[in-house]
Amino acid sequence: MTVLFHVADRVLNRPLMIHPDKLSLIASVLDGRIGIDSATLGAVEADYLKKAAPGSSRFVGNYELVDPKNPSAGRKPYRTTAEGVAIIPVIGSLVNRGAWVGAYSGLTSYEGFKFAIGRAAADPAVSSIILDMDTPGGEAVGAFEAGDAVREAARAKEVVAVINGMAASAGYAIASAASRIVTTSSGVSGSVGVVMLHADYSKRLHNEGIVPTLIFAGSRKVDGNPYEKLTAEVKGELQGEIDRFYDLFVATVAKGRASVGEAAIRATEARTFIGADAVAVGLADEVGTFESVLAQLTAAAPARRLSQAAAALAFTSADLASARAEGRAEGFQLSVADGGLAAAMARIDAVMSLPEAQGRRQFAQHLASQTNISIEAIRGALMLCPTEAEVLRSDARRAGASPLGLVLEIAGQPAAKETP
Repeated sequence: MTVLFHVADRVLNRPLMIHPDKLSLIASVLDGRIGIDSATLGAVEADYLKKAAPGSSRFVGNYELVDPKNPSAGRKPYRTTAEGVAIIPVIGSLVNRGAWVGAYSGLTSYEGFKFAIGRAAADPAVSSIILDMDTPGGEAVGAFEAGDAVREAARAKEVVAVINGMAASAGYAIASAASRIVTTSSGVSGSVGVVMLHADYSKRLHNEGIVPTLIFAGSRKVDGNPYEKLTAEVKGELQGEIDRFYDLFVATVAKGRASVGEAAIRATEARTFIGADAVAVGLADEVGTFESVLAQLTAAAPARRLSQAAAALAFTSADLASARAEGRAEGFQLSVADGGLAAAMARIDAVMSLPEAQGRRQFAQHLASQTNISIEAIRGALMLCPTEAEVLRSDARRAGASPLGLVLEIAGQPAAKETP
């Protein structure tokens, strides 16, 4: 039963960014700590681990040695394909600390995840990164820093978050920082919200004749303890903490999904969206599969290697200065002798790495092929071009629905008329 004390410590009175169904499961297990036997608990844990285990994508790629000449250096903390696509699973409940925790345990730690994606971004053998996601979320603490690690990696290489099952709450905070988000047709996205669970055992303990006594110093030291009801003041302060985390969550998602905006993100009211519905409201860029994304990145890998080897050829002097200012020019300056193909590939890679290319990939690829247009001009054109998701929302508006109405319609609720 020791494990339940660790679970309780991570769940009770802590801000969580987790899907409500998973929170209900955790609450039921904790509540059963008094009445459930170890055999039943073992069955619950075994069933969850079975559901949390990676799917077919675990058969793709290998854990390569860090240094083939020095096996004692260990293996890389991610799988890679022969073409240089790194695969990092984000599976199960998310916790802040515990680098040893991995997907096969039913948990993923932010600590271990940040280490893995940082290494993959710096690995010259890696051309792009897939985040293989199937998570209901988890702890709020550490989630935004994990998202920052994804955003930093995406500055160096394309990072594709594949919602291969679920990317809810804290899982979506991580996915939102990727270069693009691809959801399977049944993938669940969203749940942009924060929750806190407080357990009041005072009545149960009273009925069992147990009277807990807390001895403490500092008048607020035992606020929110499980042995007495929450006062209005304490509840208000905890609500303020939740609101603060919610603001951070919305801002994090809006940073990665700039075409959606904070108002539309808040309008989802922490709903989840399945497959194409997530694309329609701007929480994903396209519907696909792990296999289709892997095929795309595999096909692009040779070009990416060439572009990384000679990207300076793709830039005018003004483009290069701009890229330097944004930190995108690292490793882009090699000799002109590397050839025109490398220059063309480098130009495409530079255009596709622009934040403005997110959600506008087809148009961005077309503009990249127009060599008489500078990258700064392309950036401006992309800023004026609607994303695929905005086109879908525009279609909905022409049909008489507002953006908020579209969200409510997808959620299966009637939309109230908006005041002009």
